[in-house]
Amino acid sequence: MEKISKIYVAGHRGMVGSAIVRELRRQGYDNIITRTHAELDLTRQADVEKFFAAEKPEYVFLAAAKVGGIGANSESPADFMYLNMMIEMNVINAAWQNGCRKLEFLGSSCIYPKFAPQPMREDCLLTSALEPTNEAYALAKISGLKYCEYLNRQYGTDYISVMPTNLYGANDNYHPTRSHVLPALIRRFHEAKVANLPSVNCWGDGSALREFLYVDDLADLCVFLMNNYSGNETVNAGTGKEISIKALAELIASIVGYEGEIHWDTSKPNGTPRKLLDVSKAAALGWTYKTDLRDGIKLAYEDFLRMLSM
Repeated sequence: MEKISKIYVAGHRGMVGSAIVRELRRQGYDNIITRTHAELDLTRQADVEKFFAAEKPEYVFLAAAKVGGIGANSESPADFMYLNMMIEMNVINAAWQNGCRKLEFLGSSCIYPKFAPQPMREDCLLTSALEPTNEAYALAKISGLKYCEYLNRQYGTDYISVMPTNLYGANDNYHPTRSHVLPALIRRFHEAKVANLPSVNCWGDGSALREFLYVDDLADLCVFLMNNYSGNETVNAGTGKEISIKALAELIASIVGYEGEIHWDTSKPNGTPRKLLDVSKAAALGWTYKTDLRDGIKLAYEDFLRMLSM
């Protein structure tokens, strides 16, 4: 990308999109186009086509999505599938129709099979069944990835995809029931500390293993790949390190300063038993993460406190 290139970041108010905008500006890219949901509803095909025809962005980061944790995905699978399919298909197709030079599609590591060999390589996609609790979201993301691949094959576009592991950091969603595990635990332990509660209940038995990437590290990779990678196969974005949910909860409680007991509700689902990405492809391209988990959680907690004070 040239420093003066016209760059559209879809979903710039979300955690990922806002991090990409911050990273672009940090690197000196100033010609950035954004639209709020009120200004442009990406599920409306005609509106998206009109926007692309008028603005003609040269580069697109597609970070807009409907996201949520296990509870939200289980309660609203139709919404997760429909809204994500509409957003990605409308944006990708309009980008192609209007001569976009390069598009980067942001997906999720939940696209990989529930029992994929660990750590999960990019080529394990579609080799076996998905995790049922987020199947609808995963199917939508797989469709976006594949649509980019098919446009490349059929029309010679240069559209790439990135599959991040579990993300956290500035501008996260801390909703008590509709957020992902790490921000949900930050809120739960903070509120328990403030209320001086003797214990906190957490879902599952704590045995599930997860990998976490600080969102600013993902943004750094996204800009790096836009400038340094072309190809039909996606690129995993992660740290290559994992932690049990039990150990994560204990770490977050320590950082927040909660000293009560942690109880595990085994009637609730654990989700995928293990979900670790093979990040050797990104490493071979010359990229690695910078923020370790403890430091990242401290930054995320500071962001949570900032959001509470607003």
